[in-house]
Parts: sequence; structure tokens; C-alpha cells
Amino acid sequence: MLTLERLRPDHADALLAFELENRAYFARSVPDRGDTFFTAAGFAERLRVLLAEQHAGVCHFHVVLDDEGNLVGRVNLLDLADGCAELGYRVGERAAGRGVATTAVAQVCRLAATGYGLTSLTARTTLDNLASMTVLTRNGFTRVEDTPVGGRPGRRFVRRSLAFTPPAPSTNTS
Repeated sequence: MLTLERLRPDHADALLAFELENRAYFARSVPDRGDTFFTAAGFAERLRVLLAEQHAGVCHFHVVLDDEGNLVGRVNLLDLADGCAELGYRVGERAAGRGVATTAVAQVCRLAATGYGLTSLTARTTLDNLASMTVLTRNGFTRVEDTPVGGRPGRRFVRRSLAFTPPAPSTNTS
């Protein structure tokens, strides 16, 4: 069973290790975060900023833990305004293809509605990230437009009703 935990300062070491381990994997489908992000000082500063945004209620950041408590992904709600937020997520290479992203997104959609009072979410992905598009459609998101993502061809999705809980995926893909 996967667990979503709200980002806390004590996640720092595991989160940096996760990001370092998966840097090349993530860069294949999303823009790279740059060398400074991956330094101890750069990461500590970025984490401080994220936690301040979370404390201010502007964003909600979560880590995804597996059955053994290992950090296997992240799922975030960004730029909250007027009952809406942008969904962002990433799952590490070792956990990819096992339904982790689909399950984590379903969990955060429920949390967005029941815990954060949100009514809709948007998400963007590059056109070559078919797994991410599958995760979104399995979780009740619909395509609204094609739009660049980090300078690459991409697509924007929206889920207007967070009250809907999608069925469990029939296959284990991310």
C-alpha cells in the first residue's frame, strides 16, 4: 500500500537521494532542474522555499512512500487559487510501471477535495510521456489543449469534478 505524506523538513535526505538517483530518468520526459538544485545547499534552499509556500497555503507538496517506507515518488498541488490547483507528480524509475503514479494521483485527488477544499485540478505533460497521459485519463482528467511544456510539445489536462473517484486501474502501469 502506498502512503502519501505531506512534505516535511525530515524528508530532506530521502528526497534529495530520490531526485539524484532519478535525475537522468526524469530528464527524459520533463525539463531538468539544473545543477544547482542537486547540490546540498541548492536543495536545502529549494526545500526551505517549498515548505514556506506550503505553510502559506499556496501549494501542497507530498512524498509517496512504498510499503517499506521508501520514497518512490512525489505528488504536488501547485498555485492554489479559486478552488483550483495544478497537479504535478513524478515516480522514480524503480517504481515505474507498477501503478504507483495512478494510485498516488487518485489519493491526492481525494485529498484535494476532502482536505484542501479544491474543486478542480489541471495538469500538463509532454506529448512523448504516454505513461503520464495514461495516469491522468485513468484518474478522470480530460485533454483540453496542446501547449508547450518546458519548451517541448505538450498537453494540458483538467479534472473539473474531484468528487468523482475513478475505478482502480485494471493493469499495473504508471
